[in-house]
Amino acid sequence: MKLKFASLALAAGLIGGLALSSQADAQQRVFFGIATGGTGGTYYPLGGMLAQVLSNNAMIDGKKLAATAETGNASVANAKLLGRGEIESAFIAADILDAAYKGENQFKDGAVKNIRALGALYPETVQLIVRADSGVKKFADLKGKSISSGSPGSGQWQLLGDLLEVHGLKREDVKEDFSSFAQSVDKIKDGNLIASLITAGTPTSSVLDLANGHAISIVPLAGPEVEALKKKQPYYASVTLAADTYKGQTAAVETLAVMAIWASHAELSDEVAYAVVKAAYENTETLAKVHTQGKNITLATALQSVSVPLHPGAEKFYREKGLLK
Repeated sequence: MKLKFASLALAAGLIGGLALSSQADAQQRVFFGIATGGTGGTYYPLGGMLAQVLSNNAMIDGKKLAATAETGNASVANAKLLGRGEIESAFIAADILDAAYKGENQFKDGAVKNIRALGALYPETVQLIVRADSGVKKFADLKGKSISSGSPGSGQWQLLGDLLEVHGLKREDVKEDFSSFAQSVDKIKDGNLIASLITAGTPTSSVLDLANGHAISIVPLAGPEVEALKKKQPYYASVTLAADTYKGQTAAVETLAVMAIWASHAELSDEVAYAVVKAAYENTETLAKVHTQGKNITLATALQSVSVPLHPGAEKFYREKGLLK
């Protein structure tokens, strides 16, 4: 019995010691979240890589940073998370970030004035995806057909409305679906959806999955209608999706892109903001090795399309690097 009680006491002591060790370890870390998007896009996998880079390189007052990427509902939802201070940072498309700060479009009910920029990331390419046998060759061919635009009020949803408007169409002229990227791709596979509008870094995992099992087509977004859209939404730029980005896509496609921005809020400490920005933009070569879009994240383009105030911690870093005077 004495041996049994001794063993129990030893076990209790070990558990108590481990608990104290875990508590001490937690006290030696600064936790930092990154709100991203769904698993079928680019935000989430790239956010995971960025979190790893930050965790490996950022120190705050002698404490290690513990960064994590959280799945989310992308730009609009992420901006509102930051506005409520519910997460330390997030990925947001440049046009949505600008609208959030100014209180426009989806933010007419309240501007997110505490939102701050940490730095620009990479261009997100607009991809209008259909199966090759869909009969859709140009945007106007979508009239009367089904298309996914993501959650109502999202950046994708806003973009579809803008594209419909410049092409002389209304939302009622299409059968709108509100699936995520991954869900919309599954519906296209099953023949239950004609098109999906996806804005993400390329190649996009959900589109790769679709192209590997089905012949797909990426509908061009170019011409006078798109030029009219660019005047309305100046954060969009015309780009060329390179041939062979996806299986069977043998020709280059003219389309649009918008910059993804890494953002935070004014309540984040200057020390943490400085540390994470420094860790990210001084280790871009690591991001380039582990993710296709990582090569597009550079110090030289870190302020591109940034229209909202920089976080003071980020501003300090960019001044040290000579990007700001």
